Amino acid sequence: MRSLTYDVAASLDGFIAGPGGDVSAFPHEGAHVVAYQERLGSYQTVIMGRATYEFGYAFGLQPGARAYPRMDHHIVSAGIDLPSGSDVSVIRGDIPGAVRRLKSKPGGDIYLCGGGRLAGLLLDAGLIDRVLIKRAPVILGSGTPLFSDADAHDLTPLGVEAYESGVVLERYATRA
Repeated sequence: MRSLTYDVAASLDGFIAGPGGDVSAFPHEGAHVVAYQERLGSYQTVIMGRATYEFGYAFGLQPGARAYPRMDHHIVSAGIDLPSGSDVSVIRGDIPGAVRRLKSKPGGDIYLCGGGRLAGLLLDAGLIDRVLIKRAPVILGSGTPLFSDADAHDLTPLGVEAYESGVVLERYATRA
């Protein structure tokens, strides 16, 4: 079975974005970014929510295009409208069932890119295997939570790595 990793940046107070999806407070340069870009090479498939996918539009991503060119893309959304012939698939309806099917197919690891509601749903369904949090030395106060509407879960710490930027990479395994 393929592994699903939630690899995400978060503030000290547990937000993956500030109000309005603002991520400008997060450090965008440094060795932590290089390490993240290297990890991206280990993922074959990406799953993300609609808001996370559409966030890329502000940076030139065209609707229906892949945000990560070499990865198979699956966007979770009941209402996204993409052009025919898109390079991405849309998951509607039974999200846990669709992710289970993806995990059972042959292939490499799966990257859960965001967002917080999707992460909470998949965590509760026992589908996330690892959580990698790039904890930034900022407090946002509000915004998009790391996990929305999730039940309580115990995780197994796997390690911590600190970067000169102040970002700390926290690695956890789920106990699913």
